[in-house]
Amino acid sequence: MQKNPIGWIEIPVEDLDRAEKFYQDYFGITLDRKPENNGYTMSWFTMDMESYGSAATLMKGEGHVPGTTGPLIYFTSPEETVEKGLEKAEAQGITVLVPKTDIGEHGFFAVLKDSEGNRIAIHSMKG
Repeated sequence: MQKNPIGWIEIPVEDLDRAEKFYQDYFGITLDRKPENNGYTMSWFTMDMESYGSAATLMKGEGHVPGTTGPLIYFTSPEETVEKGLEKAEAQGITVLVPKTDIGEHGFFAVLKDSEGNRIAIHSMKG
């Protein structure tokens, strides 16, 4: 079976409790916090090694500094459309950095700022 080229993504955080709340509330998921190991604490998004997509974790520790200049991670919108994902973001007080954008045959996206100051994107094939 061919795998996706990305093994996993580490999202830098300063306040792991705050970041877990943000991602769990917005995406409606449960994160799995692991005990500190070598000065790093990770909280993993749920994953299935046989499913499409890559794994991700919130990462607290030296060298993991939140910001808006690193890679941009695209999440599947937590709602059916990007528009509804933006409505949910605005209802939760999440800052929208780039409004819904039509990318033709590839669907729609928008860019948000997470609780730690990282920019993240949401994507859906439906506007």
